[in-house]
Amino acid sequence: MKRISALLLALITLFTLAASCGKTEKSSGTKDLITFTDSSGREVEVPANITRVAASGSFAQIVLFSLAPDMLVGVANEWSDSAKPYIAEKYRNLPVLGQFYGTGDLNFEEIAAQDPQVIIDVGEAKSSIVEDMDGIMEQIGIPTVHIEASLDTMANAYRELGKLLNLENEAEKLALYCETALSRTNEIAGLAAQSGKTDLLYCLGADGLNVIASGSFHAEIIDLMSNNLAVVDDPSSKGTGNPVDMEQLLNWDPDVIIFAPGSIYETVKGDSTWQSLSAIASNMYFEVPDNPYNWMGFPPSVNRYMGMVWLSQLLYPELANYDMLEETKIFFNLFYHCDLTDAQYNELVANSLGK
Repeated sequence: MKRISALLLALITLFTLAASCGKTEKSSGTKDLITFTDSSGREVEVPANITRVAASGSFAQIVLFSLAPDMLVGVANEWSDSAKPYIAEKYRNLPVLGQFYGTGDLNFEEIAAQDPQVIIDVGEAKSSIVEDMDGIMEQIGIPTVHIEASLDTMANAYRELGKLLNLENEAEKLALYCETALSRTNEIAGLAAQSGKTDLLYCLGADGLNVIASGSFHAEIIDLMSNNLAVVDDPSSKGTGNPVDMEQLLNWDPDVIIFAPGSIYETVKGDSTWQSLSAIASNMYFEVPDNPYNWMGFPPSVNRYMGMVWLSQLLYPELANYDMLEETKIFFNLFYHCDLTDAQYNELVANSLGK
């Protein structure tokens, strides 16, 4: 794994790609339009030279911030105070635009005031994606495109965005990271499966009694890296997960529990009921790192790749024998444009690695 980690860094550092464009031009000149085919198959006319973009929500914001931070005209949500130390000051006070999915508070007036050339949606393709994107375009009169992105397709999403924004070289570096990191994680997961993956639950909520269920979009990493015991009839597509009761947790009795930030990680050790769980009694419970975004999702964007690196080493340190500090610094530099310090790293993982 050390060899792969070193190769990852070397490839990203040295890689350059001759820019090429697969878009159809309508005319020549700086204000020309081109036809871009998005992931839903929609053909959308967009400016040939895009410099101002708006994200449809927080998933898209994270991806666009990693690739083209200076193009963003706003953010879906305000940066939290805890996230700000990892975000350059010039990006901290961007206008808040809201989000189309999730909270459904996309502010069309504010978007129009910021005058982006295109609105970009990134993420899971809803069944209504064509109607949704067309609806935004009709309401605000700004080209709107959808780029599908999941754990397996994130690299391709970056390449498509690179074509759209004329940032092929920059996009390829991020795509290459995603491909290499996912390949390494798949290798670790495959080796772990030979002797049996770790039984795990991801608990969240104020009382810790919500779980990220197996098979849900938010469980992609957990399902890949562990034996996710949270098997339910109807896995929730929401980041809040599925509600369960303590009796069900005791019945599952996982080897490891990871708690979402803001859940009850700090108090379970002193709770006699939670102490009945093997993971709590044996100190095999941890808190998901949370800045500048939750490493395991919420939203389930490219931030999950950092979670993949973390969870692999947490569960299988003998297989994921890379330097977590080095890995975290690489990711933060590439995706958050942040030169992470040792002190910041230690704060991020204070409750997240072996006790």
